[in-house]
Amino acid sequence: MPKQKTRTTVAKRFTVTKSGKVKSSKMGRRHILTKKSTKRKRNLRKGYYLEGQVANNIKRQLPY
Repeated sequence: MPKQKTRTTVAKRFTVTKSGKVKSSKMGRRHILTKKSTKRKRNLRKGYYLEGQVANNIKRQLPY
């Protein structure tokens, strides 16, 4: 059986918590921030949790 490999692109973008949830940061906070309101940028600071089949697919790509 071949070795399991971690998808490094997925590992950079998502983290799996101890309880098994998949956490990510919101997109849209890298550049072109001057036209975005302060409230919008503040809400983009918060992370979010993925659910359902999407979270299962990401967990499968992060075996370690």
